[in-house]
Amino acid sequence: MATLSVNAFLLGAIAVANFVAAMLFLRYWRSSRDRFFLYLVASFLLESVNRTAAALQPATEGESAVHYLVRLASYLLIVLAIWEKNRIRRR
Repeated sequence: MATLSVNAFLLGAIAVANFVAAMLFLRYWRSSRDRFFLYLVASFLLESVNRTAAALQPATEGESAVHYLVRLASYLLIVLAIWEKNRIRRR
């Protein structure tokens, strides 16, 4: 029982950390209007919601494939942001 509480606490802490990171990147986006930061905001918000949902689901289910697919989408947003930032712009 204590392990379940610790896991829920850690998932909540990770969700809050992701939310704080998203808010920091949102502030950077507002000042620069660079799409790179907008992708990072979306990624960290998506991951925050995913971790919150994982913490709130019953412990008997464990992590389902949906959680891993959402995490994959979040990481793909980061890769897309990096790729778009580094690609050569043609005029």
